[in-house]
Amino acid sequence: MIFSPVEVQETVNMFMRQKLDVRAITMGISLRDCACDDGKKSRQKMYDKIMKRAENLVKVGQDIEKEFGVPIINKRISVTPISMVAEPSGEKSYVEWAITLDKIAKELGVDFVGGFSALVQKGITPGDRVLIESIPDALNQTERVCSSVNVGTTKSGINMNAVKLMGEIIKKTAEVSKDKPVNGCAKLVVFTNAPEDNPFMAGAFHGPGEGDCVLNVGVSGPGVILAAAKEFKGKPINELADGIKKMAFKITRMGQLVGMEAAQRLGVDFGILDLSLAPTPAVGDSVARILEEIGLEGAGAPGTTAALAMLTDMVKKGGVMASTNVGGLSGAFIPVSEDEGMINAVKQHSITLEKLEAMTCVCSVGLDMIAIPGDTPATTISGIMADEMAIGMVNNKTTAVRLIPAPGKKAGDWVEFGGLLGGCPVIDVNQFSCADFINRGGKIPAPIHSFRN
Repeated sequence: MIFSPVEVQETVNMFMRQKLDVRAITMGISLRDCACDDGKKSRQKMYDKIMKRAENLVKVGQDIEKEFGVPIINKRISVTPISMVAEPSGEKSYVEWAITLDKIAKELGVDFVGGFSALVQKGITPGDRVLIESIPDALNQTERVCSSVNVGTTKSGINMNAVKLMGEIIKKTAEVSKDKPVNGCAKLVVFTNAPEDNPFMAGAFHGPGEGDCVLNVGVSGPGVILAAAKEFKGKPINELADGIKKMAFKITRMGQLVGMEAAQRLGVDFGILDLSLAPTPAVGDSVARILEEIGLEGAGAPGTTAALAMLTDMVKKGGVMASTNVGGLSGAFIPVSEDEGMINAVKQHSITLEKLEAMTCVCSVGLDMIAIPGDTPATTISGIMADEMAIGMVNNKTTAVRLIPAPGKKAGDWVEFGGLLGGCPVIDVNQFSCADFINRGGKIPAPIHSFRN
């Protein structure tokens, strides 16, 4: 007997009761061979290549779901940062590139395409600037296109000119798309140390160091980890940590199986497995509820950062033992609008923007899916962003900001995004100005420990 009845029942419970799923299979496609000095020809080459490479992506995902009984929630595509592909065209707007990507996504039936992106950690090229300035209209005119901009790395420091510009872009994006079902800012991420192989939106892009076509997988199991935590109620923290690590191992093995099978059927290389705990608005699928089970009255209470550090570390340790292909972000996400427990924590004022920032020092990504008052100045948005980028730069980790200014809304008002994006209360923002700091521009130099050669 390969599996015992107990193991079979445990697996059934993971899927049926604890909401275990493969959150995303994301095909990364290089578009470097599509670049040319004619934008129209380049977009046609892009269209033809993606349609050919990803023509069976959705079908393979659906087939594996049926055969293995494993839910695969999203089928996605990531591409080479469009600023690199479009720059040789000399065009003054890249909105048409976003529209083409949106058309591709709809024809293929994929949920999102990531890669309307620019990497500007050391400087902004003409193509980078065109892309960044195209973001508001591009996200307003598309439904399935996601955008990201990397403004810093541990090795190069933080490009404060880009941080200032992105504060303005976020503000403009929120305003132009305020009447859309999903505000454009929900599809826009600003990074430090952005990974080139991230399968999760909205920050996915196919990095220039990647191969021609790979399949990356994102696994998510907050409900399973919550169930594991309940088994250790009242036990010492080290025993709880060991239980979480063992469960993370099992989750990762499942993702490895699905990812390798999907890659083989699609005829592409298997890239990485991202084992991040990615919550949803559904009850029982929350990272915040895991923290409460560990012993906190509410997410944000004293001890939250320590509990989250332990949780993230155990998930990574279990995952690394289960797969040689762990990559992407891998840890724990704390997106406010996408986590039922986080939403509740904001409502009951146990969590604040400042506490969320502190938590990002020890978990994956950063300030994610947070609605802020619509009248928040662009310089304040840039200041919040700069703080988060500094955490990533100094700690040599990925951090990101996905803030959503809610036009006409103030702190405490409710904002709805729908679907997996959920909804949340508008969170209060510090009213003291940082305009003089942001308007200096320039660059924050790399930290001393970046010199490792």
